[in-house]
Amino acid sequence: MRQLTNELIEDRFGKPDGIAGVATGGIALGALVAQEMGLPFCYVRSSAKAHGTGQQVEGDLDTMRNVVVIEDLISTGKSSLNAVAALREANLEVKGLVAIFSYGFDDSVARFEESKCAFEVLTDYPTMLEQALSEQYITQEQAALLESWSSDPVAWSEQQIQS
Repeated sequence: MRQLTNELIEDRFGKPDGIAGVATGGIALGALVAQEMGLPFCYVRSSAKAHGTGQQVEGDLDTMRNVVVIEDLISTGKSSLNAVAALREANLEVKGLVAIFSYGFDDSVARFEESKCAFEVLTDYPTMLEQALSEQYITQEQAALLESWSSDPVAWSEQQIQS
């Protein structure tokens, strides 16, 4: 598992002007990263507020030209890329996104490529399974079952319901 560090962000994406956290799991993580890097912070809601200023992106955006987005989890990638789109609509360049964990589904990787958004993950589902197996937290049989789920979660779930 990689560590979320200033060096990881700067090596992968260059020095950003700000950090953006994705609501809700990425807000606290993003705020900590921004503090550690001495950068301003903003966050992105899943949709614009229905009251007040009606903003989807909150923060002092005037101090930022480009940001790195911090996310807790990538599954389908839709919520992460919704945040990226909102930041771009707010006239910010998104240098990339860092997530703590990803399932690594092919469709999410394709969505990021299509959106032209580079991303980095600290750990992923296959690594988690390897670690759980090496620490004997799960058996080889359980690991095989969990791997089969990750290859096609929808079909796997439907098959389990029918069983």
